[in-house]
Amino acid sequence: MTRSRVAITGIGCVSALGIGQHILWENLQKTIVNCGPVPRWLFYTELPYPVFAVPQEVLSKVGRGLLEDTMSNLPTYSLPSRSLLLAVSAVAEATEKANLDASYLQRMRVGIALGTTVGSTFNNEPYYLAWRQGLSPNPGPVHSYLGGNLASALHGILGTHGPSAVITNACASGTDAIGLARDWILYGQCDLAIAGGADELSRIAYNGFASLQVMDSGPCRPFDRERRGLNLGEGAGIVIMESKGRALGRGASPMGWVRGYGSASDAWHPTAPHPEGQGLKNAFSRAVSDASIDVQDIALINAHGTGTRANDSAEANALADLLPNSDDVPIVSTKGLTGHTLGAAGGIEAIFTLLALRDGQISGTAGCSAPDPALPVRPLPEGQIRQLRSRLGISQSLAFGGTNSVLILEAA
Repeated sequence: MTRSRVAITGIGCVSALGIGQHILWENLQKTIVNCGPVPRWLFYTELPYPVFAVPQEVLSKVGRGLLEDTMSNLPTYSLPSRSLLLAVSAVAEATEKANLDASYLQRMRVGIALGTTVGSTFNNEPYYLAWRQGLSPNPGPVHSYLGGNLASALHGILGTHGPSAVITNACASGTDAIGLARDWILYGQCDLAIAGGADELSRIAYNGFASLQVMDSGPCRPFDRERRGLNLGEGAGIVIMESKGRALGRGASPMGWVRGYGSASDAWHPTAPHPEGQGLKNAFSRAVSDASIDVQDIALINAHGTGTRANDSAEANALADLLPNSDDVPIVSTKGLTGHTLGAAGGIEAIFTLLALRDGQISGTAGCSAPDPALPVRPLPEGQIRQLRSRLGISQSLAFGGTNSVLILEAA
C-alpha cells in the first residue's frame, strides 16, 4: 500500500459555527460569527474576553441516539463530560457518513486517537472547594475526571477494540492525533481509525490565556493589522480513516485522502513560536516529502491563524519562505468563526480544509478586513472568495511548547 492511500470516509464536526458538517460549511460561507460573553452555565468570570461557545445541549440527534444505545457500555464510575459529549456528536455524524454501524465496528480493529488539552479535568473546582470546607459534595466531578480518557471512553461506548491514544500536545493535539492514526493504518495496527480532537471551554484555561495577555476583548482578527489576540472556543472534529482497499471493498466512497503528515519542534520558548517559524518550516517540509508532492501542487493553506501578534507573524514568515509564490495560494484562518478550540482545532480545521477542497473554493479570513502590511504574505481577507487550482491543501497547527504539525489533504 502506498503512503497516499489512506482514505477519509466520514467526517463529523461540532463548533460554535454549528453542529454538523453541512450547517458548519453553510455558516462558514455566510461568515456567521457566534462570539459572545462566557455563558453563565459554563462558568462565571468578570473578565471581558468573549468566547465561541457551543450551545448548552451539545448532543446532536444522532449523537444522542448513539449515547442512549450504548450508555450501558460505560464504566460504572464514568459520567460523560462535556468534552466527551462533543466527541460523541462528531463521532456519530462521522460514522453515519461513512456508513459504519456498531456491529461492523465491533468486528474490526478500531483505532481511536483523540487530541484534547483540558478534557473534563479542569471543571471540578466547586467539588474540591466544598471538600476542603469539610462538606460532602456529590462525587460526580471526580467520576468525570476518572473517566476523562476520551479514547478509552469512546471504545467503551462503541464496544470496539484496538489501539487507543489521547494526544495532549497543546494546540497541535488534533492534528497529531490524525497523523498518528494515519500511521496506525499504514502499518497495519488497525483496520480503521477514528481520529481528531475534542475540547470544552474551561475557566482555568480561559484565565490562563488571559494571564498571558493574548486574548482580544472583541471577536478575533487573524492576520489583520489591528489584531489584538485570540478568542477561545470549544468543539470537536472527527475523521474516519481506512485503507483504500478496505474502503472500496465495503462500497464506501472516500471523501478524500490524508496524503502527508509532518511534525517538528521549535525548541524556542514555552509559549511563543520561533519568530521565523523554524519548526513550522521543518514540519511543512516533512509533510510535503511524506506526501511525495511538489509545493507548487498545493492550492490552499488553512493556517493556525490565532490572531495573536506572535503567532501570525511567525506563521507568515515561515510561509513566505516555503511557498514559491505565496500570491498564488490562498492563506486563510477559520478561527474568526470558531475561536481557538485548542485540542479540537486540528480536527475541526482539517475538516474545513477538506470541505473547501471538495467545494473548489474558499472564503476569506473572518475578521481580517485589512491584512497587516508588515506580514511577508497576504492572507485572503474577509469578503473575498478564491477558486482553488487543485485538490491538495494543507491544515497546520502551532502549539505551546514549540510544536508544529502539518497535514496534507486531498479531496476525492
